[in-house]
Amino acid sequence: MRARVRPTAVPALAAHPRPASARRRRGALGGGALASALVVSALSGCGGDDKEPATGAATSSPPPVSVPSAPAGVPPGAGQSALPAVPKVKAADVRPLVGRWVSPAGDFFQFKADGSGSWTQGGHSLWNGQVIPEGKGKYRFSWQGGDPKSASYWGATLTGGKLLFAGNNQTYTKAKG
Repeated sequence: MRARVRPTAVPALAAHPRPASARRRRGALGGGALASALVVSALSGCGGDDKEPATGAATSSPPPVSVPSAPAGVPPGAGQSALPAVPKVKAADVRPLVGRWVSPAGDFFQFKADGSGSWTQGGHSLWNGQVIPEGKGKYRFSWQGGDPKSASYWGATLTGGKLLFAGNNQTYTKAKG
C-alpha cells in the first residue's frame, strides 16, 4: 500500500520556493516515513502509559536471566575481596588433589602441593586460586582472594579416584604422569 501525502502550505516556507526535485523527494520520503511510522505504532501497541497493548500481543522480550559469574553472595569488588581470608592450607590436606585432572570435554584442573590451583580450557584460564579443604574429600575453591564459604557449587568432591566439580557437574579423571 502506498500512502498519499498531501502537500500543505506553511506561510513561512511558501516564500522560499524549492526546486521540483526536492519536493518530489520530500514527498516520496515523507510517504515512506509516514507508512513506517504507522506500521511501527500499530505493531508497538502501547504508547508508554503502562497499559496492555490493544492487540494483547507482547511488545517486549522477556527479562534477561541473571547468571552469576561469581559464587552466590559474593558482591562484585574493585580488586578488593569482601570475603573472609583464605585459611592456611597444609600440604597433607591437599595431597590427594595434587596433579592434573582432565574432563571428557578437554578442560582440566591443575593443583600443586601448596594448595594453589587453576582451571583451564582451550589454553584459557577459567580460574586461578587456592584450594580450601573441608574434610571428607570435599574442597572449596577461593574466589578473588577470599573464601566463599556459602558457595556450595564452587568446589569439588573427590571420591573413588574421580573429581566431581560442582560448578559444571563434570567428572574429572587424574592424568597419568
